[in-house]
Amino acid sequence: MESNNYSNVTFDYDYSNASNEIYPDFAEPYFMHVMTCVIISIGLPLTVAAIYCLYSQVQNNNVAPIFIINLLISDIIQFCCMIVLVAKPDGKIYVIFFYINFFGVMASVGFMVCIALERYLLIAWPLWYRVRRTIKISFVVCVVVWTLPLVYVLPYYYWVESDGSETISAVFLLVPFPLLIFFLGGTLKSLFAAISVSSDEKRRIVGILVLVLLIYTLLFLPNIIWSLVGEARDNYTFSELILILVRFNPLADLILYFFMRKGVIDKLLASLCCCRMNSDDNSRSSA
Repeated sequence: MESNNYSNVTFDYDYSNASNEIYPDFAEPYFMHVMTCVIISIGLPLTVAAIYCLYSQVQNNNVAPIFIINLLISDIIQFCCMIVLVAKPDGKIYVIFFYINFFGVMASVGFMVCIALERYLLIAWPLWYRVRRTIKISFVVCVVVWTLPLVYVLPYYYWVESDGSETISAVFLLVPFPLLIFFLGGTLKSLFAAISVSSDEKRRIVGILVLVLLIYTLLFLPNIIWSLVGEARDNYTFSELILILVRFNPLADLILYFFMRKGVIDKLLASLCCCRMNSDDNSRSSA
């Protein structure tokens, strides 16, 4: 993500001979600083409000919002780290929050996969999903998702001089991509066989899966390219684009939350269908 090898773009490193730690001097364009402040001011209060609304549903033994709550919590971590990074602290404090933000991004990716998996199981294996869907199992999955990025980030923090750090980051980000494609394809394949799921729920699930895949493709696929292609890392403009896309991740998750609310996708699809019907009627009348 915003890795230590951004030295020629965003960081000027000073290696201390005593502690062998990195102390960055962050310098970013003014427009990126303003954009980050706007993202924080809009996204942070809305994310807190969304978590509060979803928490009341979990108290009513509704398991469905658990993954989206954890996704929004990972966004809160990113927002808090953005506040610290914008303040530009000196020395080790900056490095610590830099990797905490990295941890939040990785956790966000994990919970996006969990949301897609949950929707896929609801369509492809509805009976199994309704029996196995419990708060205890969801809690265990959340613990695993929070632990995996920690296992990755800690060695990354202490292994900063590794030449293969970008490749490891790319692999970590690339693994969810085929899973999201599989979940969408499997859902579309099993869509007509899911009798126990209503038509509105089917449209909502497909819309959520498409949105998750779209968000992941737009925000993280360029980062994978940046990590694997050396020429991309040397491109100043492309590297700045990567930083901007990563900082838009919490807002994209917030959009996903609003689309998961009942009625939002239904109204959108209904309006699209109406537009399509009107265009068909116009073409028929002109013929």
